[in-house]
Amino acid sequence: MSYTDYIFNDYRRRCDELEASTNPFAKGIAWVGGDYVPVAEAKIPLLDQGFMKSDLTYDVPAVWDGRFFRLDDHLDRFEASMKKLRMVSPIPRQEIRDRLVEMVAKSGIRDAYVMMFMTRGLRYVRQYAPEDCPNHCYLLVTPYLWVMGEEVQKAGGSAVIARTVRRIPAGAIDPTVKNLQWGDFTRAIFEARDRGAMYPILSDGDGNLTEGSGFNVVLVKDGRIYTPRRGVLEGVTRKTVLKLAERLGLDCVVDDIPVQLAYDSEEIMFVTTAGGVMPITILDGQPVGDGQVGPVTKTLWKAYWDAHSDPEFSFPINYY
Repeated sequence: MSYTDYIFNDYRRRCDELEASTNPFAKGIAWVGGDYVPVAEAKIPLLDQGFMKSDLTYDVPAVWDGRFFRLDDHLDRFEASMKKLRMVSPIPRQEIRDRLVEMVAKSGIRDAYVMMFMTRGLRYVRQYAPEDCPNHCYLLVTPYLWVMGEEVQKAGGSAVIARTVRRIPAGAIDPTVKNLQWGDFTRAIFEARDRGAMYPILSDGDGNLTEGSGFNVVLVKDGRIYTPRRGVLEGVTRKTVLKLAERLGLDCVVDDIPVQLAYDSEEIMFVTTAGGVMPITILDGQPVGDGQVGPVTKTLWKAYWDAHSDPEFSFPINYY
């Protein structure tokens, strides 16, 4: 049995166990307005500016096989994003952390996609100063979300370099603040599908790569790892992959990455919480390298999932 089969077989077994659960939170749990509710029953105020104007930030850690993965790193980025947006959480960091752990425990979900949102609240900053807008916090736990399914993970996916849309410039929207301003990403997804591919990669309009629709881009050329420095979210998954790559003796370059390097690369992978290390074997209709999932990608794929049981990166949840 391949390592990929091993990971997915265990995942399917845990999904079957969850499906048989009578727990009302087994399909997801939300914390809204101070109460825990099944995710399907969760509601937010219609006038919340996070909904009305996308005036919010959020973050997405994960739970794998009953262990929270890099939760504190995600909380660090969440707090940094709030500071950049002049938001102040109505509850302290430790309470957010404790509630997320409690929610996972209550749900019984062992492979979870976890979301924390901070919105501006019910007041609009054009009418009020930021400090006069009480911010709202929402927390959410659902079963794990894969943006690249099992068979594609094994064989590799297809992507295009978007031609009709560029990444929103950092001078307009700060890409280091995780946000839901997905206009450029959505247009790029449509373009990718129109061109017969699964995923887009956006450039910055100056000949450099940025990121894809919810994932960082990692290239492999001559045994060296390359990933864009500007115009991207500083992904926690990418941070993990770079650390693991360095441990494996691979040189890592975080810099301006010309689009041409993607075409010249031997391997391409996308990295994100919702899927981990995702191999790309077709770019603009042409094979990447030999068109197979490459050795560096396979090594990092295994190292990434192994890290989920490493106490340096994760901690166990005490389920009820």
